[in-house]
Amino acid sequence: MPTTDPATLDKIVALCKRRGFIFGASEIYGGLANAYDYGHYGVLLKRNVVDAWWDSMLQERDDIVALDSAIIQNPKTWEASGHLAGFTDPLVDCKTCKRRFRADHLQEAQANPDAHPDVRCGRKPSKLPGETDECELTEPREFNLMFETSIGPVKDSGSTVFLRPETAQGIFLDFKTVLTFARRRPPFGIAQVGKSFRNEITPSNFIFRTLEFEQMEMEFFVPPEQAADWYEHWKAARLQWYVDLGIRPDNLRLRDHDPDELSHYSSGTADVEYFFPNIQWSELEGIANRGDFDLSAHAAASGKAIEVVEPDGRRYVPHVIEPAAGVGRSMLAFLCDAYDEDTIEGETRTVLRLHPRLAPVKVAILPLVRKDGQPEGAQEIQATLKRLMQTEYDEGGAIGKRYRRQDEIGTPWCVTVDHQTLEDRTVTVRDRDSLAQERVAIDALPGHFAARLAEDWRSPKAG
Repeated sequence: MPTTDPATLDKIVALCKRRGFIFGASEIYGGLANAYDYGHYGVLLKRNVVDAWWDSMLQERDDIVALDSAIIQNPKTWEASGHLAGFTDPLVDCKTCKRRFRADHLQEAQANPDAHPDVRCGRKPSKLPGETDECELTEPREFNLMFETSIGPVKDSGSTVFLRPETAQGIFLDFKTVLTFARRRPPFGIAQVGKSFRNEITPSNFIFRTLEFEQMEMEFFVPPEQAADWYEHWKAARLQWYVDLGIRPDNLRLRDHDPDELSHYSSGTADVEYFFPNIQWSELEGIANRGDFDLSAHAAASGKAIEVVEPDGRRYVPHVIEPAAGVGRSMLAFLCDAYDEDTIEGETRTVLRLHPRLAPVKVAILPLVRKDGQPEGAQEIQATLKRLMQTEYDEGGAIGKRYRRQDEIGTPWCVTVDHQTLEDRTVTVRDRDSLAQERVAIDALPGHFAARLAEDWRSPKAG
Protein backbone atom coordinates (compact mmCIF):
# COMPACT_ATOMS: atom_id res chain seq x y z
CA MET A 1 0.00 0.00 0.00
CA PRO A 2 1.18 3.60 -0.65
CA THR A 3 2.89 5.43 2.17
CA THR A 4 0.71 7.71 4.30
CA ASP A 5 1.85 11.25 3.60
CA PRO A 6 1.24 14.80 4.83
CA ALA A 7 1.25 16.04 1.25
CA THR A 8 -1.91 17.22 -0.47
CA LEU A 9 -2.12 18.79 -3.90
CA ASP A 10 -3.21 22.08 -2.34
CA LYS A 11 -0.12 22.12 -0.10
CA ILE A 12 2.15 21.38 -3.04
CA VAL A 13 0.57 24.15 -5.13
CA ALA A 14 0.86 26.62 -2.24
CA LEU A 15 4.50 25.76 -1.60
CA CYS A 16 5.37 26.02 -5.30
CA LYS A 17 3.87 29.50 -5.51
CA ARG A 18 5.22 30.68 -2.14
CA ARG A 19 8.77 29.70 -2.96
CA GLY A 20 8.69 30.51 -6.66
CA PHE A 21 8.87 27.01 -8.11
CA ILE A 22 5.76 27.12 -10.31
CA PHE A 23 2.89 29.58 -10.66
CA GLY A 24 0.11 30.42 -13.07
CA ALA A 25 1.02 32.00 -16.40
CA SER A 26 -0.35 35.41 -17.45
CA GLU A 27 -1.67 36.05 -13.94
CA ILE A 28 -1.90 39.83 -14.42
CA TYR A 29 -4.53 39.11 -17.11
CA GLY A 30 -6.39 36.54 -15.09
CA GLY A 31 -4.26 33.60 -16.17
CA LEU A 32 -4.88 30.86 -18.72
CA ALA A 33 -6.30 27.48 -17.78
CA ASN A 34 -3.47 25.01 -17.17
CA ALA A 35 -0.63 27.15 -18.38
CA TYR A 36 2.19 27.59 -15.89
CA ASP A 37 5.44 29.49 -15.55
CA TYR A 38 8.50 28.13 -13.77
CA GLY A 39 10.35 30.43 -11.39
CA HIS A 40 14.01 30.25 -10.39
CA TYR A 41 13.80 27.12 -8.23
CA GLY A 42 11.39 25.45 -10.64
CA VAL A 43 13.81 26.00 -13.51
CA LEU A 44 16.67 24.54 -11.47
CA LEU A 45 14.59 21.52 -10.40
CA LYS A 46 13.41 20.93 -13.98
CA ARG A 47 16.98 21.15 -15.27
CA ASN A 48 18.13 18.62 -12.68
CA VAL A 49 15.34 16.18 -13.58
CA VAL A 50 16.18 16.45 -17.28
CA ASP A 51 19.92 16.13 -16.60
CA ALA A 52 19.30 12.99 -14.53
CA TRP A 53 17.29 11.53 -17.42
CA TRP A 54 19.98 12.41 -19.98
CA ASP A 55 22.63 10.87 -17.73
CA SER A 56 20.66 7.64 -17.52
CA MET A 57 20.34 7.53 -21.31
CA LEU A 58 23.74 8.82 -22.48
CA GLN A 59 26.34 8.92 -19.73
CA GLU A 60 25.47 5.57 -18.17
CA ARG A 61 25.02 3.74 -21.51
CA ASP A 62 26.81 3.56 -24.84
CA ASP A 63 23.92 2.38 -26.99
CA ILE A 64 21.84 5.58 -27.16
CA VAL A 65 22.43 8.82 -29.10
CA ALA A 66 20.80 12.24 -28.72
CA LEU A 67 18.53 14.19 -31.05
CA ASP A 68 16.67 17.50 -31.02
CA SER A 69 14.07 17.46 -33.78
CA ALA A 70 11.88 20.33 -34.99
CA ILE A 71 8.61 21.18 -33.24
CA ILE A 72 6.90 21.89 -36.57
CA GLN A 73 7.18 18.99 -39.04
CA ASN A 74 5.88 18.47 -42.54
CA PRO A 75 2.10 17.97 -42.08
CA LYS A 76 2.31 14.62 -43.89
CA THR A 77 4.01 13.37 -40.73
CA TRP A 78 0.73 13.48 -38.83
CA GLU A 79 -1.22 11.84 -41.65
CA ALA A 80 1.16 8.89 -41.74
CA SER A 81 1.30 8.54 -37.94
CA GLY A 82 -2.50 8.53 -37.65
CA HIS A 83 -2.66 11.65 -35.48
CA LEU A 84 -4.61 13.70 -37.99
CA ALA A 85 -7.41 11.17 -38.29
CA GLY A 86 -7.37 9.44 -34.93
CA PHE A 87 -5.88 11.77 -32.30
CA THR A 88 -9.25 12.89 -31.00
CA ASP A 89 -11.44 13.01 -27.89
CA PRO A 90 -15.27 13.05 -27.82
CA LEU A 91 -16.39 16.57 -26.89
CA VAL A 92 -19.62 17.70 -25.20
CA ASP A 93 -20.62 21.30 -24.43
CA CYS A 94 -23.16 22.45 -21.83
CA LYS A 95 -25.17 25.34 -23.26
CA THR A 96 -26.19 26.42 -19.76
CA CYS A 97 -22.90 26.64 -17.85
CA LYS A 98 -20.79 27.01 -21.03
CA ARG A 99 -18.34 24.39 -19.78
CA ARG A 100 -16.78 21.74 -21.99
CA PHE A 101 -16.40 18.07 -21.08
CA ARG A 102 -15.11 14.84 -22.51
CA ALA A 103 -18.14 12.68 -23.24
CA ASP A 104 -16.54 9.52 -21.83
CA HIS A 105 -15.59 11.33 -18.59
CA LEU A 106 -19.13 12.68 -18.33
CA GLN A 107 -20.63 9.22 -18.65
CA GLU A 108 -18.27 7.91 -15.98
CA ALA A 109 -19.15 10.78 -13.65
CA GLN A 110 -22.88 10.26 -14.06
CA ALA A 111 -22.54 6.51 -13.46
CA ASN A 112 -20.14 6.96 -10.54
CA PRO A 113 -20.03 10.51 -9.08
CA ASP A 114 -17.07 9.61 -6.86
CA ALA A 115 -14.98 9.09 -10.00
CA HIS A 116 -15.55 12.67 -11.15
CA PRO A 117 -12.20 14.56 -11.31
CA ASP A 118 -13.55 17.39 -9.15
CA VAL A 119 -14.59 14.88 -6.50
CA ARG A 120 -11.18 13.15 -6.49
CA CYS A 121 -9.56 16.53 -5.94
CA GLY A 122 -11.80 17.37 -3.00
CA ARG A 123 -13.82 19.98 -4.87
CA LYS A 124 -17.16 18.27 -5.39
CA PRO A 125 -19.50 20.56 -7.36
CA SER A 126 -23.06 21.26 -6.26
CA LYS A 127 -24.25 19.22 -9.22
CA LEU A 128 -22.52 17.16 -11.83
CA PRO A 129 -22.85 18.17 -15.50
CA GLY A 130 -26.02 16.82 -17.02
CA GLU A 131 -27.47 15.93 -13.62
CA THR A 132 -30.43 18.30 -13.75
CA ASP A 133 -32.82 19.64 -16.36
CA GLU A 134 -30.92 22.94 -16.29
CA CYS A 135 -28.01 21.32 -18.12
CA GLU A 136 -28.44 21.35 -21.89
CA LEU A 137 -25.74 19.18 -23.43
CA THR A 138 -24.75 19.06 -27.08
CA GLU A 139 -24.27 15.82 -28.94
CA PRO A 140 -20.69 14.45 -28.70
CA ARG A 141 -18.38 15.44 -31.52
CA GLU A 142 -14.80 14.45 -32.23
CA PHE A 143 -12.22 17.04 -31.24
CA ASN A 144 -8.64 16.82 -32.56
CA LEU A 145 -6.07 17.43 -29.86
CA MET A 146 -3.41 18.94 -32.12
CA PHE A 147 -2.86 22.69 -32.19
CA GLU A 148 -3.19 23.97 -35.74
CA THR A 149 -1.31 26.96 -37.10
CA SER A 150 -0.08 28.21 -40.47
CA ILE A 151 3.21 29.15 -42.07
CA GLY A 152 3.83 31.87 -44.63
CA PRO A 153 2.18 35.29 -45.12
CA VAL A 154 -1.11 33.94 -46.46
CA LYS A 155 -3.26 31.35 -44.75
CA ASP A 156 -4.47 28.74 -47.23
CA SER A 157 -4.82 24.99 -47.42
CA GLY A 158 -1.15 24.56 -48.24
CA SER A 159 0.08 26.54 -45.24
CA THR A 160 -1.55 24.51 -42.46
CA VAL A 161 0.84 22.87 -40.03
CA PHE A 162 0.58 21.53 -36.50
CA LEU A 163 2.49 21.88 -33.28
CA ARG A 164 3.73 18.40 -32.49
CA PRO A 165 1.64 16.43 -29.96
CA GLU A 166 4.62 14.18 -29.14
CA THR A 167 8.36 14.17 -29.73
CA ALA A 168 8.50 10.56 -30.98
CA GLN A 169 7.64 11.20 -34.63
CA GLY A 170 10.67 13.42 -35.16
CA ILE A 171 12.83 10.50 -34.06
CA PHE A 172 11.17 8.16 -36.55
CA LEU A 173 11.59 10.65 -39.40
CA ASP A 174 15.30 10.98 -38.63
CA PHE A 175 15.99 7.29 -38.00
CA LYS A 176 17.65 6.60 -41.34
CA THR A 177 19.76 9.77 -41.14
CA VAL A 178 20.90 9.02 -37.59
CA LEU A 179 21.70 5.43 -38.57
CA THR A 180 24.25 6.66 -41.11
CA PHE A 181 26.26 8.93 -38.80
CA ALA A 182 25.75 7.49 -35.32
CA ARG A 183 27.92 4.40 -35.97
CA ARG A 184 25.37 2.27 -34.14
CA ARG A 185 23.37 -0.74 -35.23
CA PRO A 186 20.26 -2.17 -33.58
CA PRO A 187 19.81 -2.59 -30.76
CA PHE A 188 20.35 1.13 -30.14
CA GLY A 189 18.25 4.11 -29.13
CA ILE A 190 17.61 7.73 -30.07
CA ALA A 191 16.64 10.02 -27.20
CA GLN A 192 15.34 13.55 -27.06
CA VAL A 193 13.78 16.07 -24.69
CA GLY A 194 11.44 18.73 -26.01
CA LYS A 195 8.13 20.54 -25.88
CA SER A 196 4.90 18.99 -27.10
CA PHE A 197 1.43 20.51 -27.32
CA ARG A 198 -2.04 19.02 -26.85
CA ASN A 199 -5.29 20.92 -26.91
CA GLU A 200 -6.67 19.00 -23.93
CA ILE A 201 -10.40 19.38 -23.34
CA THR A 202 -10.27 19.02 -19.57
CA PRO A 203 -6.80 19.90 -18.31
CA SER A 204 -6.57 19.76 -14.53
CA ASN A 205 -4.57 18.88 -11.43
CA PHE A 206 -1.81 21.50 -11.51
CA ILE A 207 1.08 20.47 -13.80
CA PHE A 208 -0.12 16.87 -14.07
CA ARG A 209 -1.80 17.70 -17.39
CA THR A 210 -1.11 20.93 -19.27
CA LEU A 211 -1.58 22.36 -22.75
CA GLU A 212 2.16 22.50 -23.40
CA PHE A 213 4.51 20.07 -21.76
CA GLU A 214 8.05 18.80 -21.99
CA GLN A 215 8.68 15.18 -22.83
CA MET A 216 11.64 12.88 -22.23
CA GLU A 217 11.29 10.19 -24.90
CA MET A 218 13.59 7.49 -26.20
CA GLU A 219 12.94 5.14 -29.11
CA PHE A 220 14.98 1.95 -28.83
CA PHE A 221 15.32 0.15 -32.17
CA VAL A 222 15.81 -3.61 -32.04
CA PRO A 223 15.77 -6.65 -34.32
CA PRO A 224 12.20 -8.04 -34.27
CA GLU A 225 13.16 -11.24 -32.44
CA GLN A 226 14.68 -9.21 -29.55
CA ALA A 227 11.71 -6.90 -28.95
CA ALA A 228 10.08 -8.86 -26.14
CA ASP A 229 13.30 -9.08 -24.10
CA TRP A 230 14.13 -5.41 -24.53
CA TYR A 231 10.57 -4.46 -23.57
CA GLU A 232 11.03 -6.22 -20.23
CA HIS A 233 14.45 -4.61 -19.80
CA TRP A 234 13.12 -1.07 -20.24
CA LYS A 235 10.12 -1.64 -17.97
CA ALA A 236 12.43 -2.56 -15.11
CA ALA A 237 15.02 0.13 -15.90
CA ARG A 238 12.54 2.97 -16.00
CA LEU A 239 10.84 1.97 -12.75
CA GLN A 240 14.23 1.79 -11.04
CA TRP A 241 15.17 5.30 -12.24
CA TYR A 242 12.51 6.86 -10.03
CA VAL A 243 13.51 4.73 -7.04
CA ASP A 244 17.17 5.70 -7.47
CA LEU A 245 16.17 9.37 -7.34
CA GLY A 246 14.45 8.96 -3.99
CA ILE A 247 10.82 8.07 -4.70
CA ARG A 248 9.62 5.49 -2.19
CA PRO A 249 8.89 2.13 -3.81
CA ASP A 250 5.53 1.86 -2.00
CA ASN A 251 4.35 4.88 -3.99
CA LEU A 252 5.28 3.33 -7.35
CA ARG A 253 3.93 0.44 -9.36
CA LEU A 254 4.28 -0.99 -12.85
CA ARG A 255 0.90 -1.66 -14.44
CA ASP A 256 0.57 -3.63 -17.67
CA HIS A 257 -2.23 -2.47 -19.94
CA ASP A 258 -5.19 -4.77 -20.44
CA PRO A 259 -5.71 -5.99 -24.03
CA ASP A 260 -8.58 -3.54 -24.60
CA GLU A 261 -6.31 -0.61 -23.60
CA LEU A 262 -3.56 -1.36 -26.11
CA SER A 263 -3.07 0.74 -29.20
CA HIS A 264 -3.66 -1.23 -32.38
CA TYR A 265 0.08 -1.32 -33.12
CA SER A 266 1.23 -2.23 -29.60
CA SER A 267 1.98 -5.79 -28.50
CA GLY A 268 2.57 -4.58 -24.95
CA THR A 269 2.37 -1.35 -22.97
CA ALA A 270 3.02 -0.72 -19.29
CA ASP A 271 2.77 2.40 -17.18
CA VAL A 272 4.99 3.40 -14.31
CA GLU A 273 2.33 4.77 -11.98
CA TYR A 274 2.71 7.00 -8.93
CA PHE A 275 0.24 7.44 -6.08
CA PHE A 276 -0.29 11.20 -6.34
CA PRO A 277 -2.09 12.96 -3.49
CA ASN A 278 -5.73 13.62 -4.45
CA ILE A 279 -5.21 12.11 -7.92
CA GLN A 280 -4.20 8.66 -6.61
CA TRP A 281 -2.67 6.06 -8.96
CA SER A 282 -1.89 7.76 -12.28
CA GLU A 283 0.55 7.38 -15.12
CA LEU A 284 4.05 8.75 -14.60
CA GLU A 285 5.68 7.18 -17.65
CA GLY A 286 4.66 4.79 -20.40
CA ILE A 287 6.79 2.00 -21.87
CA ALA A 288 5.45 0.57 -25.14
CA ASN A 289 6.44 -2.16 -27.54
CA ARG A 290 5.37 -0.37 -30.73
CA GLY A 291 6.44 -3.04 -33.20
CA ASP A 292 7.42 -1.75 -36.64
CA PHE A 293 4.27 0.35 -37.07
CA ASP A 294 5.88 3.81 -37.09
CA LEU A 295 8.82 3.16 -39.41
CA SER A 296 6.63 1.14 -41.78
CA ALA A 297 3.95 3.86 -41.84
CA HIS A 298 6.45 6.59 -42.70
CA ALA A 299 8.14 4.39 -45.29
CA ALA A 300 4.81 3.76 -47.01
CA ALA A 301 3.74 7.42 -46.88
CA SER A 302 7.07 8.84 -48.06
CA GLY A 303 7.95 6.15 -50.57
CA LYS A 304 11.39 5.86 -48.97
CA ALA A 305 12.69 2.54 -47.66
CA ILE A 306 13.38 2.63 -43.93
CA GLU A 307 15.13 -0.54 -42.98
CA VAL A 308 18.34 -1.99 -41.60
CA VAL A 309 20.70 -4.04 -43.76
CA GLU A 310 22.93 -6.31 -41.72
CA PRO A 311 26.46 -7.28 -42.88
CA ASP A 312 25.13 -10.73 -43.78
CA GLY A 313 22.57 -9.16 -46.13
CA ARG A 314 19.53 -9.65 -43.87
CA ARG A 315 17.04 -6.81 -44.17
CA TYR A 316 14.39 -5.88 -41.64
CA VAL A 317 12.37 -2.98 -40.29
CA PRO A 318 13.36 -2.59 -36.62
CA HIS A 319 10.82 -2.90 -33.86
CA VAL A 320 10.66 -0.07 -31.36
CA ILE A 321 10.54 0.01 -27.55
CA GLU A 322 9.49 3.45 -26.32
CA PRO A 323 9.89 4.77 -22.77
CA ALA A 324 8.15 8.17 -22.68
CA ALA A 325 7.96 10.41 -19.62
CA GLY A 326 6.76 13.95 -18.94
CA VAL A 327 9.11 16.40 -17.25
CA GLY A 328 6.30 18.25 -15.45
CA ARG A 329 4.61 15.07 -14.27
CA SER A 330 7.94 13.69 -13.03
CA MET A 331 8.62 16.97 -11.20
CA LEU A 332 5.22 16.77 -9.54
CA ALA A 333 5.91 13.23 -8.35
CA PHE A 334 9.31 14.20 -6.95
CA LEU A 335 7.78 17.21 -5.17
CA CYS A 336 4.91 15.20 -3.71
CA ASP A 337 7.15 12.38 -2.52
CA ALA A 338 9.69 14.79 -1.00
CA TYR A 339 7.13 16.94 0.84
CA ASP A 340 7.21 16.38 4.58
CA GLU A 341 6.25 18.08 7.81
CA ASP A 342 7.81 17.62 11.23
CA THR A 343 7.90 19.46 14.52
CA ILE A 344 11.00 21.37 15.66
CA GLU A 345 10.89 23.03 19.09
CA GLY A 346 7.11 23.04 19.04
CA GLU A 347 6.82 24.52 15.54
CA THR A 348 5.79 22.73 12.35
CA ARG A 349 8.54 22.63 9.77
CA THR A 350 7.80 22.09 6.07
CA VAL A 351 10.67 20.39 4.29
CA LEU A 352 11.29 19.06 0.80
CA ARG A 353 13.43 15.94 1.21
CA LEU A 354 14.54 15.99 -2.41
CA HIS A 355 17.36 13.74 -3.52
CA PRO A 356 20.45 16.02 -3.46
CA ARG A 357 20.94 15.36 -7.16
CA LEU A 358 17.55 16.95 -7.84
CA ALA A 359 17.63 19.71 -5.21
CA PRO A 360 17.57 23.15 -6.89
CA VAL A 361 20.26 24.42 -4.50
CA LYS A 362 22.86 22.04 -3.10
CA VAL A 363 24.43 24.29 -0.48
CA ALA A 364 23.28 27.55 1.13
CA ILE A 365 25.97 29.75 2.69
CA LEU A 366 24.70 31.82 5.62
CA PRO A 367 26.64 34.33 7.73
CA LEU A 368 25.32 34.24 11.29
CA VAL A 369 25.34 38.06 11.48
CA ARG A 370 25.93 40.81 8.97
CA LYS A 371 29.09 42.20 10.56
CA ASP A 372 32.53 41.30 11.92
CA GLY A 373 33.69 40.06 8.52
CA GLN A 374 31.21 37.15 8.42
CA PRO A 375 29.50 38.19 5.16
CA GLU A 376 32.90 38.49 3.47
CA GLY A 377 33.89 35.04 4.73
CA ALA A 378 30.62 33.54 3.51
CA GLN A 379 31.03 35.14 0.09
CA GLU A 380 34.56 33.71 -0.16
CA ILE A 381 33.16 30.22 0.50
CA GLN A 382 30.41 30.67 -2.08
CA ALA A 383 32.91 31.82 -4.69
CA THR A 384 34.74 28.52 -4.22
CA LEU A 385 31.72 26.21 -4.11
CA LYS A 386 29.64 27.74 -6.89
CA ARG A 387 32.16 26.56 -9.47
CA LEU A 388 31.30 23.01 -8.40
CA MET A 389 27.56 23.06 -7.62
CA GLN A 390 24.50 25.29 -7.36
CA THR A 391 24.80 27.47 -4.26
CA GLU A 392 22.89 30.32 -2.68
CA TYR A 393 24.04 33.13 -0.39
CA ASP A 394 21.52 34.47 2.14
CA GLU A 395 22.20 37.00 4.89
CA GLY A 396 18.67 38.37 5.49
CA GLY A 397 16.71 37.60 8.67
CA ALA A 398 17.20 35.40 11.71
CA ILE A 399 19.26 32.27 11.12
CA GLY A 400 16.32 30.03 12.08
CA LYS A 401 14.09 31.59 9.42
CA ARG A 402 16.81 31.22 6.83
CA TYR A 403 17.15 27.54 7.70
CA ARG A 404 13.38 27.08 7.29
CA ARG A 405 13.43 28.77 3.91
CA GLN A 406 16.18 26.47 2.68
CA ASP A 407 14.27 23.46 4.06
CA GLU A 408 11.24 24.47 2.00
CA ILE A 409 13.19 24.68 -1.25
CA GLY A 410 14.89 21.37 -0.53
CA THR A 411 18.48 22.51 0.07
CA PRO A 412 20.25 19.48 1.61
CA TRP A 413 23.03 21.39 3.41
CA CYS A 414 23.56 24.80 4.95
CA VAL A 415 26.97 26.27 5.78
CA THR A 416 26.91 28.78 8.62
CA VAL A 417 29.76 31.24 9.09
CA ASP A 418 30.06 32.41 12.71
CA HIS A 419 32.51 33.96 15.17
CA GLN A 420 34.53 30.75 15.41
CA THR A 421 35.03 30.77 11.64
CA LEU A 422 37.13 33.92 11.93
CA GLU A 423 39.34 32.22 14.53
CA ASP A 424 39.96 28.74 13.07
CA ARG A 425 38.49 28.78 9.52
CA THR A 426 35.86 26.15 10.31
CA VAL A 427 32.12 26.41 9.64
CA THR A 428 28.98 24.64 10.78
CA VAL A 429 27.45 22.28 8.18
CA ARG A 430 23.76 21.58 8.90
CA ASP A 431 21.99 18.58 7.38
CA ARG A 432 18.45 19.20 6.13
CA ASP A 433 17.04 15.79 7.05
CA SER A 434 18.76 14.79 10.28
CA LEU A 435 19.35 18.39 11.48
CA ALA A 436 22.80 17.20 12.57
CA GLN A 437 25.52 19.85 12.67
CA GLU A 438 29.25 19.36 12.35
CA ARG A 439 32.28 21.60 12.14
CA VAL A 440 34.17 21.34 8.85
CA ALA A 441 37.27 23.21 7.73
CA ILE A 442 36.66 25.70 4.95
CA ASP A 443 39.40 24.18 2.80
CA ALA A 444 37.74 20.74 3.13
CA LEU A 445 34.26 21.87 2.00
CA PRO A 446 34.61 21.06 -1.74
CA GLY A 447 35.68 17.48 -1.03
CA HIS A 448 33.14 17.12 1.77
CA PHE A 449 30.17 18.02 -0.44
CA ALA A 450 31.50 16.14 -3.47
CA ALA A 451 31.58 13.01 -1.34
CA ARG A 452 28.09 13.63 0.04
CA LEU A 453 26.67 14.12 -3.46
CA ALA A 454 28.31 10.90 -4.62
CA GLU A 455 26.74 8.84 -1.82
CA ASP A 456 24.10 6.23 -2.65
CA TRP A 457 21.50 8.47 -1.07
CA ARG A 458 18.01 7.50 0.00
CA SER A 459 15.43 9.69 1.69
CA PRO A 460 14.94 8.99 5.42
CA LYS A 461 11.23 8.69 4.62
CA ALA A 462 11.97 5.56 2.61
CA GLY A 463 12.78 3.73 5.82
